[in-house]
Amino acid sequence: MRLCLFTDTLNDINGVSRFIRNVGHQAALAGLEMHLVTSTRFEPPASFSKSEPYIHNPRPRYARAMPGYPQLEIVVPPRRALLSLAKRLRPDVIHVSTPGPVGMVGRAAAKALGVPMLGTYHTDFPAYIDHLFGDATFTLMTSGAMRRFYRPFARLFTRSADYGEALVRMGFPRGHIIRLRPGIDTDAFSTRFAAGEEGARRAFWSAYPGAAPRGDGGRVIVRAIFVGRVSVEKNLPLVTRIWPRVREIALARGFDARLLVVGDGPYRATMEHALASHGGVFLGFKHGEELSRLYANSDLFLFPSTTDTLGQVVMEAQCTGLPVVVTDQGGPSEVVDDGATGLVLPVGGHASEQRWVREVADLIADPARRRAMGASAAKKIEPMSIRASFEHFWAEHERVVLGLNPAEARA
Repeated sequence: MRLCLFTDTLNDINGVSRFIRNVGHQAALAGLEMHLVTSTRFEPPASFSKSEPYIHNPRPRYARAMPGYPQLEIVVPPRRALLSLAKRLRPDVIHVSTPGPVGMVGRAAAKALGVPMLGTYHTDFPAYIDHLFGDATFTLMTSGAMRRFYRPFARLFTRSADYGEALVRMGFPRGHIIRLRPGIDTDAFSTRFAAGEEGARRAFWSAYPGAAPRGDGGRVIVRAIFVGRVSVEKNLPLVTRIWPRVREIALARGFDARLLVVGDGPYRATMEHALASHGGVFLGFKHGEELSRLYANSDLFLFPSTTDTLGQVVMEAQCTGLPVVVTDQGGPSEVVDDGATGLVLPVGGHASEQRWVREVADLIADPARRRAMGASAAKKIEPMSIRASFEHFWAEHERVVLGLNPAEARA
């Protein structure tokens, strides 16, 4: 089988691009013919290869940074060149990973070549629009656009059961929705990146001003970390509101709580200003082994998003031995065992925020509980490899090419 995957995000810094890069690499390792097709000016992060024979990246006809999101770009891809490329590659099946301009060309290619088309609902765009604008009309329009975009797809992957149900509510046939087996690169994210002895740990953190000890009156430093886009749609205003109170309680109990924010985005300046005197440490984008070491040498992971379809960073954090705190909305809660590998907390209203303050402060002040949760988290994620996820991904495409329906595929 020959598969072409069209995506608008490949060199961007996000979980979707990492997943796509990972499945492309897995296909190459297995000797399978899979091509990744995109159109972007962005150079890949240092942890990604700049050139692989299965990656095709014709230069966009037009591209500019997205207003408010300089890490993203608005692109007009070379439609004719991409369609000619698809014709030369002669795919048996096309996968459209994103509902953007390149994804639209992927749809057109599948129609022109007469091959089946599958896709992945990686991003909850209606929820993002709701967070950004708070306008029900915009949200409904976005939902309608998603229905129209995905209607011709033979199968639609979702990263979590929760979003499978959301797609059903949007009008997609339940029998065409497949929950993709969750998986990450369990070699790249591992407990082996922890510094180990306290001296080595202190040496590691000395390279990060604000995260390292500096005459803290004998208090134990506890580092909570967030990794991701620093934006409103990640529900980071919740953390901005609760963290000063969390830190105050932790200090009273003898713990110096620092909040490490890894990433960048339009909310960073606001958040950085609000937490400047409350132990906030903003590190910008980090990649590869450095990111793995930041995870593994922190103490807990905070991820307040309510719009993530999976939350790959939540799996990465657990794989490095961190207890995680997530919301009860969206995909991340499905890869967390509440009370065992982390905490799943409700969102919405004053009472829920008070619970976040209490639960996070209690976890900061309980090293034994954090260690036990972290060990359970690493054990839980260890079998969730990207290889197993890729094998499921590939097999479902083969079944569509062979004309098997979903019931037969699972028999």
